[in-house]
Amino acid sequence: MEEKMTFKITNEEGKEIEYEVLFTFDSEETKKSYMVYTDNSKDENGNIKVYASAYTPGKETTELAPIETEKEWKIIETILNELQEQSKGDNNE
Repeated sequence: MEEKMTFKITNEEGKEIEYEVLFTFDSEETKKSYMVYTDNSKDENGNIKVYASAYTPGKETTELAPIETEKEWKIIETILNELQEQSKGDNNE
């Protein structure tokens, strides 16, 4: 069984929230590394909320940085859509 990677962040109210890392990837286009993660909560439509941040791999402590450009969001959305389509295909087999 695959072990889940998780991390915790303390929010503005001082509440500690655990997040599960869904995947990480490096972009040749932006020369940055990205992490896509979730707290497994759902939005008003019942979809699991997913977040993304830039980060620097290999550091002792991981610091998440905000996604700064529309171009970065497009890259992340494209990968998420590809994975979602791949997942649908896997479920139909």
